[in-house]
Amino acid sequence: MEEGAWVPLEKPVVSVDVNVVPCTKVSMELFDPIYSCGVLRPSGHVVKCFHDVYPDYDELRQMLQEEDSEHYYVIGRAERGEFLFRLFKHLCLGGELCQYEDIIDPYISTTKQIYKDLISVQKDPETKKISVVSTVLEISAYDESGRCYPARHEEEQTFAYMIVDPFKRHVTLLYHCYGVGNFTL
Repeated sequence: MEEGAWVPLEKPVVSVDVNVVPCTKVSMELFDPIYSCGVLRPSGHVVKCFHDVYPDYDELRQMLQEEDSEHYYVIGRAERGEFLFRLFKHLCLGGELCQYEDIIDPYISTTKQIYKDLISVQKDPETKKISVVSTVLEISAYDESGRCYPARHEEEQTFAYMIVDPFKRHVTLLYHCYGVGNFTL
């Protein structure tokens, strides 16, 4: 199978894993601790740091990826499972050819816009509270050889989310397969 290309699955699917992803956030307050923990400068610029493997590394990516980072638990375990946080993390870490931003604002604003486009909310007429009505599902499919969707190889940045809007009766697929695919000149 070609890596990074849309092709039919080679073998019949024998099982599918579907996991509900928590999706309860209706504001960007989840990210407030990032602004005051040392990951960012007061200007919003991401603090750079030394890393043994990656020459161009920063505190934001370290906080997102490395559990032994001093800033990892600034965002709690439950919040890290939220779809809003996952979306932010996917955008910050990017793909194989990602050119990282030096300031936080593009990550926050892009996360907010995509989240608003994907998630539906409703207002309770009695309490006036806004709540999420969409259901987010993380999906993986398996054939007799193992995982075949969203990709054969396990990678943090390879994912497939189905977002179900019960009122509009729409399903949106948010999918990314980590890698560069085939380039030809």
